[in-house]
Amino acid sequence: MRNRARGALEEDQKINLTPMLDVVFIMLIFFIVTATFVKEIGIDVTPPEEDQPQTVDPDKKSIVVIVSARDQIQIGGRTVDVSAVRANIERFAAEFPDAPVIINPHPDSSADVFVRIWDAANLAGVQNVQMAAD
Repeated sequence: MRNRARGALEEDQKINLTPMLDVVFIMLIFFIVTATFVKEIGIDVTPPEEDQPQTVDPDKKSIVVIVSARDQIQIGGRTVDVSAVRANIERFAAEFPDAPVIINPHPDSSADVFVRIWDAANLAGVQNVQMAAD
């Protein structure tokens, strides 16, 4: 008889979830009210209006610097040391003042050589330095 009495008591005992739900809703309302909505600042990126490539003037010269896979530098068909790149670019820039410097690195060349050529072109006073894209 004791077992029946225990079973009857266990069936009558239930957990009251109403106070817990009240607390959850109050917390939800609290977090919604206290949340700050920040407007994210971003950059508007607009594509160029013209999709056509610019026409290249055939009379305009450019200073092309070619970097091989073994980091050998060629300017004007001559092999040049890294320390002499600035002097060569200055010489070509004196002949063609508006000529851009175009660096054409091999995919296996080191980034250090590319950066040193770019810096040498900037130190030579050339404003338009570009990288050739394949």
